[in-house]
Amino acid sequence: MISGLVQILLFQGLGELLSKFAVPLVPGPVIGLIGLLGYLLAKRSIGASLELVAAAFSQHLGLLFVPAAVGVVVFLPQLRAQALAVVVALVVSVLLTMAVTALILKALAGSGKDAQ
Repeated sequence: MISGLVQILLFQGLGELLSKFAVPLVPGPVIGLIGLLGYLLAKRSIGASLELVAAAFSQHLGLLFVPAAVGVVVFLPQLRAQALAVVVALVVSVLLTMAVTALILKALAGSGKDAQ
């Protein structure tokens, strides 16, 4: 189990370094996860210790939402001050996501009729 945890922390650390010095627009953990995914795809297997750590993390996934909730509480005054902008951004992004999804589905459904 220690080996799996070390692998995860190693890739997160490498992601943080790359984020700090090479790709500042992408968060370090995201870069680390992409690196870990590439490593696992190249290796074509998941070690038992890594699988054990991943299963343990998955069981306690709800704990990862605690920092986000704390952040909302800490920045509540700023969120209240910018409530209209936040609501407008959320509504527009949801509508755009739905529209793009519908257009893609329509395009894919149309290409499926041509194949038949």
